Amino acid sequence: MARHKGRAWHGRLLAAGLGVTVLAAAASVWTAQAGPAGGRQPQAGVSAPDARSQEQVAEDIAHASDRGARGVNITIDDGPDPVWTPQVLQLLKDSGVKATFCMVGTQARAHPDLVKAVVAAGHRLCNHTVSHDTTMDTKSEAYQSQQILDAERMITKASGGVRPQYYRAPGGAFTPYSRQLAASRGMRPLGWNVDSKDFEQPGVDTMVATVKSEISGGPTVLFHDAGGDRSQTLGALREVLPWLRQQGYSFGFPVR
Repeated sequence: MARHKGRAWHGRLLAAGLGVTVLAAAASVWTAQAGPAGGRQPQAGVSAPDARSQEQVAEDIAHASDRGARGVNITIDDGPDPVWTPQVLQLLKDSGVKATFCMVGTQARAHPDLVKAVVAAGHRLCNHTVSHDTTMDTKSEAYQSQQILDAERMITKASGGVRPQYYRAPGGAFTPYSRQLAASRGMRPLGWNVDSKDFEQPGVDTMVATVKSEISGGPTVLFHDAGGDRSQTLGALREVLPWLRQQGYSFGFPVR
């Protein structure tokens, strides 16, 4: 999966998230040990969510749709954002489409009303870490644990108790450890097939053309609702969603 580079927005998120991570590190140390089958089993300190009664899901990165071969998964990353998320929600409502929102922990904590609105509208939640560090795969297991588990806690609290069902590594920076940890918490690792590249603001026509040309290669489409002006994202969704329906696609959620 391609990494997204040069994002000042994510630098600010990382700076904000470092405070959370440093405090968590001072309070607890994350370790890992081999489980009965040789897998890595996380041991969490005081900041970990309750690990009991978590649904076990597959560790491999999901791309498929629960609607089958003609299903499409719309995924929305990096929010929630007070300007753009409400507009995305309204557009999805008007279009009769459910989506998966991959939320950054600090954003969820700052805007719990929007997290609750996403859940109330029937969309699903995805953990996108505390601070959107696209170099997570180069960091220690302790760091990965804090980023994933603290974000899970933030999103769950902001939602009023609804846990994220997926985990998407920033920039696709998955590791075997992060995938296993997320799956052990009931969060299926989630990839993408079509990157609209809306973060680069290439223009609505270019984004629409990208989706149209690449959707045959897989059902999971990546958009964003935070990190800057998302007006092009809204414009692209207004064109893409009805076009997909006209082509015989239906909208679903990623498999778990």
